[in-house]
Amino acid sequence: MTSLLSPALLPIFLLFASNVFMTFAWYGHLKHTSAPLLIAIVASWGIALFEYCLAVPANRYGSMVYSTAELKTMQEVITLIVFAGFSVLWLKEPLHWNHLIGFAFIAVGAYFIFQKW
Repeated sequence: MTSLLSPALLPIFLLFASNVFMTFAWYGHLKHTSAPLLIAIVASWGIALFEYCLAVPANRYGSMVYSTAELKTMQEVITLIVFAGFSVLWLKEPLHWNHLIGFAFIAVGAYFIFQKW
Protein backbone atom coordinates (compact mmCIF):
# COMPACT_ATOMS: atom_id res chain seq x y z
CA MET A 1 0.00 0.00 0.00
CA THR A 2 1.32 3.43 -0.97
CA SER A 3 1.46 6.09 1.74
CA LEU A 4 -0.49 9.31 1.11
CA LEU A 5 2.74 11.12 1.99
CA SER A 6 4.74 9.28 -0.66
CA PRO A 7 6.85 11.53 -2.91
CA ALA A 8 4.57 10.70 -5.86
CA LEU A 9 1.23 11.36 -4.12
CA LEU A 10 2.00 14.28 -1.79
CA PRO A 11 2.32 16.84 -4.60
CA ILE A 12 -0.99 15.71 -6.08
CA PHE A 13 -2.82 16.19 -2.79
CA LEU A 14 -1.15 19.57 -2.23
CA LEU A 15 -2.07 20.67 -5.77
CA PHE A 16 -5.71 19.69 -5.22
CA ALA A 17 -5.83 21.66 -1.97
CA SER A 18 -4.08 24.67 -3.49
CA ASN A 19 -6.50 24.63 -6.42
CA VAL A 20 -9.49 24.78 -4.13
CA PHE A 21 -8.10 27.97 -2.58
CA MET A 22 -7.13 29.45 -5.94
CA THR A 23 -10.49 28.71 -7.51
CA PHE A 24 -12.23 30.47 -4.63
CA ALA A 25 -9.77 33.37 -4.91
CA TRP A 26 -10.37 33.80 -8.64
CA TYR A 27 -14.07 32.96 -8.95
CA GLY A 28 -15.67 32.89 -5.49
CA HIS A 29 -16.45 36.61 -5.55
CA LEU A 30 -18.66 36.12 -8.62
CA LYS A 31 -21.37 34.91 -6.26
CA HIS A 32 -21.17 38.29 -4.46
CA THR A 33 -20.99 40.85 -7.27
CA SER A 34 -22.67 43.50 -5.13
CA ALA A 35 -19.54 43.74 -2.95
CA PRO A 36 -17.13 46.53 -3.94
CA LEU A 37 -14.41 45.42 -6.35
CA LEU A 38 -11.63 46.51 -3.97
CA ILE A 39 -13.05 44.22 -1.26
CA ALA A 40 -13.16 41.35 -3.76
CA ILE A 41 -9.54 41.99 -4.75
CA VAL A 42 -8.28 42.12 -1.16
CA ALA A 43 -10.28 39.05 -0.13
CA SER A 44 -9.06 37.15 -3.19
CA TRP A 45 -5.48 38.09 -2.45
CA GLY A 46 -5.85 36.82 1.12
CA ILE A 47 -7.27 33.52 -0.09
CA ALA A 48 -4.52 33.21 -2.71
CA LEU A 49 -1.88 33.40 0.03
CA PHE A 50 -3.04 30.01 1.28
CA GLU A 51 -2.90 28.69 -2.28
CA TYR A 52 0.75 29.69 -2.54
CA CYS A 53 1.50 28.07 0.81
CA LEU A 54 0.36 24.78 -0.74
CA ALA A 55 1.41 25.17 -4.39
CA VAL A 56 5.03 26.06 -3.70
CA PRO A 57 5.68 22.96 -1.56
CA ALA A 58 3.71 20.85 -4.06
CA ASN A 59 6.05 21.91 -6.83
CA ARG A 60 9.15 21.67 -4.67
CA TYR A 61 8.34 18.12 -3.52
CA GLY A 62 6.91 17.18 -6.89
CA SER A 63 10.09 18.17 -8.71
CA MET A 64 11.82 15.28 -6.94
CA VAL A 65 9.54 12.84 -8.79
CA TYR A 66 8.09 14.63 -11.81
CA SER A 67 9.43 16.84 -14.59
CA THR A 68 8.23 20.44 -14.65
CA ALA A 69 6.12 19.63 -17.74
CA GLU A 70 4.45 16.82 -15.80
CA LEU A 71 3.87 19.08 -12.77
CA LYS A 72 2.34 21.80 -14.93
CA THR A 73 0.15 19.27 -16.71
CA MET A 74 -1.06 17.87 -13.37
CA GLN A 75 -1.78 21.41 -12.23
CA GLU A 76 -3.93 22.12 -15.29
CA VAL A 77 -5.89 18.87 -15.11
CA ILE A 78 -6.46 19.32 -11.37
CA THR A 79 -7.53 22.90 -12.01
CA LEU A 80 -10.19 21.71 -14.45
CA ILE A 81 -11.46 19.04 -12.05
CA VAL A 82 -11.69 21.52 -9.16
CA PHE A 83 -13.20 24.21 -11.38
CA ALA A 84 -15.85 21.84 -12.76
CA GLY A 85 -16.96 20.93 -9.24
CA PHE A 86 -16.80 24.55 -8.09
CA SER A 87 -18.79 25.77 -11.07
CA VAL A 88 -21.60 23.30 -10.45
CA LEU A 89 -21.64 23.34 -6.64
CA TRP A 90 -20.77 26.96 -5.77
CA LEU A 91 -21.77 29.02 -8.80
CA LYS A 92 -24.69 26.72 -9.72
CA GLU A 93 -23.64 26.78 -13.37
CA PRO A 94 -24.19 23.57 -15.32
CA LEU A 95 -21.48 21.83 -17.29
CA HIS A 96 -22.53 21.15 -20.84
CA TRP A 97 -21.42 18.42 -23.20
CA ASN A 98 -19.05 20.78 -25.04
CA HIS A 99 -17.28 21.58 -21.74
CA LEU A 100 -16.84 17.88 -21.03
CA ILE A 101 -15.50 17.20 -24.52
CA GLY A 102 -13.03 20.07 -24.20
CA PHE A 103 -11.89 18.79 -20.81
CA ALA A 104 -11.51 15.30 -22.30
CA PHE A 105 -9.24 16.64 -25.04
CA ILE A 106 -7.07 18.29 -22.40
CA ALA A 107 -6.94 14.97 -20.51
CA VAL A 108 -5.80 13.22 -23.70
CA GLY A 109 -3.03 15.80 -24.03
CA ALA A 110 -2.06 15.13 -20.42
CA TYR A 111 -1.85 11.41 -21.20
CA PHE A 112 0.80 12.13 -23.85
CA ILE A 113 2.85 14.31 -21.48
CA PHE A 114 3.26 11.35 -19.13
CA GLN A 115 4.34 8.85 -21.80
CA LYS A 116 7.99 7.81 -21.69
CA TRP A 117 8.70 7.36 -25.41
